[in-house]
Amino acid sequence: MKAMILAAGRGERLRPLTDEMPKPLIEVGQTSLIGHHLNALAAGGFEDVVINVAYRGEQIVTALGDGSAWGLRLHYSRETPGELDTGGGVRRALPLLGDAPFALISADVFTDYDYARLRDRADADVHCVLVDNPAHHEHGDFGLVDGRLIDRGPRLTYAGIGVFHPARFAARETQRFALSAVIREALDQGRASGEHHRGAWIDVGRPSALEAARRTAVRG
Repeated sequence: MKAMILAAGRGERLRPLTDEMPKPLIEVGQTSLIGHHLNALAAGGFEDVVINVAYRGEQIVTALGDGSAWGLRLHYSRETPGELDTGGGVRRALPLLGDAPFALISADVFTDYDYARLRDRADADVHCVLVDNPAHHEHGDFGLVDGRLIDRGPRLTYAGIGVFHPARFAARETQRFALSAVIREALDQGRASGEHHRGAWIDVGRPSALEAARRTAVRG
């Protein structure tokens, strides 16, 4: 199974840190935010990782190189900043991802989730990891009953971690669309599964969250 990391965002809420540096390269503990994902993917048995880049993307390419420092093979999908949104970014990267379901991870999160678990979902159509609702998203995204996503409460928050079949993106007629549109389509068709991760998870979108992630990294 291949994996993809979404790393094309601007990181507006972390300015001025992101004025000169893309958010995935911000240090959290002894490595960058995206470096934590690469370490976890390597530990989880992944070998090929696609990373989409846009805002200051060449800094990411230069910093990570071919991935050999992590024992990985990295492949880059370059975008124009703000052009494609999350779902469109995946669609652009499909030639690098192939025809089988792939793991999809947002570079914006910091977590102790075991990415090896995603490899057990190699036959998934759409599978989403959910977490308890953070304070800034208290109403959540999806319900979860018997391992299936539902559109009613009580709701949990999508963790930015999942497994997706590439056909879900290839079938979209527009270039720009959100990942949530793909998830909701699968949910409406009864094809979206999920699991509840109860361990560490932080959406590193605000300065306070970045500091919390740094404290967690030091303890870990």
